[in-house]
Amino acid sequence: MSLIRWNPARDLEALLQHYPLGFSRGLSPASQELLTTSDWAPVVDISETPEAYLIRAELAGMKREDIKVKLEQGVLTLRGERRQEKEDKDNKHHRVERFYGSFARSFTLPEDADAEHIKAEYSEGLLTLSLPKMTVKPTHTREIDIL
Repeated sequence: MSLIRWNPARDLEALLQHYPLGFSRGLSPASQELLTTSDWAPVVDISETPEAYLIRAELAGMKREDIKVKLEQGVLTLRGERRQEKEDKDNKHHRVERFYGSFARSFTLPEDADAEHIKAEYSEGLLTLSLPKMTVKPTHTREIDIL
């Protein structure tokens, strides 16, 4: 039995070579498009009340007109772009930690979400989407006679 020295750099390189192929396998074309067109992704909180689902996306520094919300085939997509401030040649940046560029986040709606009555509000850098719940009629069980 021989001892093989662990090389994290080699393992990381192998992972990165196979990561895009393995990760995108099984994704829908729309999801694959999101992976290639986003420069960053806003952080999102998703919560639920008895009446609705709430999605809150942190979009500080963005204008309302730079944010788009779209519902297509049961998938809610947030898209937008945060533009970088104009660079001043006299300013020297020591650190830039904020993300700029385009983003997209998609969420599959739960079966009991009422897609016709989704509301969106944007205030102080926080986009809040309210997805009301539909009242689901309870299903009852019955036997079917075989003829």
